[in-house]
Amino acid sequence: MRVSWGAVVDGSAFKKAVSYIEYARSHPEEYEIIYGGKYDSSRGWFIEPTVVLTKNPTGKLMTEEIFAPVLTVYVYPDREFKETLRLCAKTSPYGLTGSVFARDRSAIALAERILRYSAGNFYINDKPTGAVVGRQPFGGGRCSGTNDKAGFWLNILRWTNPRTIKETTVPAEDWKRPFQP
Repeated sequence: MRVSWGAVVDGSAFKKAVSYIEYARSHPEEYEIIYGGKYDSSRGWFIEPTVVLTKNPTGKLMTEEIFAPVLTVYVYPDREFKETLRLCAKTSPYGLTGSVFARDRSAIALAERILRYSAGNFYINDKPTGAVVGRQPFGGGRCSGTNDKAGFWLNILRWTNPRTIKETTVPAEDWKRPFQP
């Protein structure tokens, strides 16, 4: 299988992404690189898609935003689903996008409830990368944004003071309304 390498935006982003890969390498008791882990800055800032398995769901690679092709995975025991949802809800200060895959409607309802404030966009049985500006609201929560939903018409409310004005042009002749006895 051949996978294309992705370039990050600049040297600073490259350095930051590489620091996470190297952090994982230097902490084998906590992390295992199960795919990728290579990078090259000789002609641009390219990083091979990297998958890191962790034993620590609250570790550095699970709690910090990594804007690079570096994915950290924590495999939880099935019996700890509810506890793992709670862990997701409190582990990171970030809340851009979340996704849950499940067939059990009660598991989906539980995930929706516990993860209510964990992501600006929440996907159920779908990839978490499909927001289309102008068609679907998009915005983060917590340290990932203000939930303004960039590109969505409701965003305008952030910049305005909505006001309702009602005017009756026929003066009232009595305080009673026609439907009152």
